[in-house]
Amino acid sequence: MLAVVAIASTVMLNGCCQQEQKSAMIEFPEPTRPAGQQDVLELRCDPIDTVRIAVIGLGMRGSGAVERLTHVDGAKIVALCDIVPGNVAKAQATLNKAGFPKAAEFSGDTSVWKQACELNNVDLVYICTDWKMHTPIAVYAMEQGKHAVSEVPAALTLDECWQLVNTSEKTRKHFMMLENCCYDFFELATLNMAQQGLFGEVVHTEGAYNHDLRGLCMNDSTGYHDMWRLEYNAAHDGNPYPTHGLGPIAQIMNIHRGDKMDYLVSMSSDQFGLTDAAITNHGPESKFAKRDYKLGDVNTTVIRTAKGKTIMVQHDVSNPRPYSRIHQVVGTRGFAQKYPIEQIGLDSVEAEGLDAKALADLLTRYEHPISKEYGEKARAVGGHGGMDFIMDSRLIYCLRNGLPLDQDVYDAAEWSSLVALTEASVQNGSAPVKVPDFTRGAWDKVKGFSFAYAPGDAK
Repeated sequence: MLAVVAIASTVMLNGCCQQEQKSAMIEFPEPTRPAGQQDVLELRCDPIDTVRIAVIGLGMRGSGAVERLTHVDGAKIVALCDIVPGNVAKAQATLNKAGFPKAAEFSGDTSVWKQACELNNVDLVYICTDWKMHTPIAVYAMEQGKHAVSEVPAALTLDECWQLVNTSEKTRKHFMMLENCCYDFFELATLNMAQQGLFGEVVHTEGAYNHDLRGLCMNDSTGYHDMWRLEYNAAHDGNPYPTHGLGPIAQIMNIHRGDKMDYLVSMSSDQFGLTDAAITNHGPESKFAKRDYKLGDVNTTVIRTAKGKTIMVQHDVSNPRPYSRIHQVVGTRGFAQKYPIEQIGLDSVEAEGLDAKALADLLTRYEHPISKEYGEKARAVGGHGGMDFIMDSRLIYCLRNGLPLDQDVYDAAEWSSLVALTEASVQNGSAPVKVPDFTRGAWDKVKGFSFAYAPGDAK
């Protein structure tokens, strides 16, 4: 259910007169917090010396997570779950090669994941399934007294976003979306720069997920099981994968830590690329070429915050453009951008930005303490250049020390809500859509984004 609210605005006509116009703001209901619940901002739970993990979903992302976690101090995988028995066997081989004991196995049934969540010797459920199972598994895991984390996006609907928030608040268990791009070395450096005031007042940021996935989406043997991603793209428009670009810039902009996303407008091009790829690779008479795809090739979304800042987020998986998350930061005294080339401009240098040596020197000077701590091992272990390993290491570190996680359930809900909100905007002629306040009024309670450290470890 949604409500349409009339928002009045005044515009100049012909430079001499004014006329009041009304535009429709789409607004979804925000459920009241259930009686007895409190927010989980900066949630601290009992420390866990050895974090016992059940990994559910052992395909492309899950298999990599198993290998990485064998390198993380204090992590122990005790259960493996996948609907494909062969994926479980491969993951067991990874544990065996690393010298870890055999984990409990769950496979062959679409609901067998519940048994893994119910195990008494599990502290954390690590979810790497297809998108539509992220919320159901996470909610069930928290209800069984487990902390839960999932791959992106954490939820596909606003109802699922609220389920995650309410369950975390009710159970007082952590839920974190595994937004690995927050731990990229350049993204962390620009976060450090922003927090130290190098950019002045940050007024605008941009992020994206521009990644040619045409081959993977249409190849069941090497891509997504049962081509679930293609099926989603056939049924939905908007931005179904917003968080890789949004996560790092949301931290820079202190979203729900002093500011919040207020409303957005979203526009999609028509769909051309998937049909063209289907004809080129499978023939004009193929099932791929003859079906409809609702996902527009390029979606562009603009968000305005409560403090008057703006954010642009883009999505394109249907065209042969080079990979890009953009990651652009625009401030009153400085500018940074990661793609297509790393570039930083400051008041003190020419408009063209820093030259290669000055840029390298600046990135070294502002290297984030987390990059310094984990960087060498992260690059050796790998996972998207090391940022996956840093993500896993920080997750386990916080759980072992009873600290708030780097991303909380509100991050997961806010960032993932764009999946539904952008589609609503696109389907209604790019109408403005109100972004729900998943903190229910507590978005200014925490002053600024920060990483938590145990006493004596503060950076």
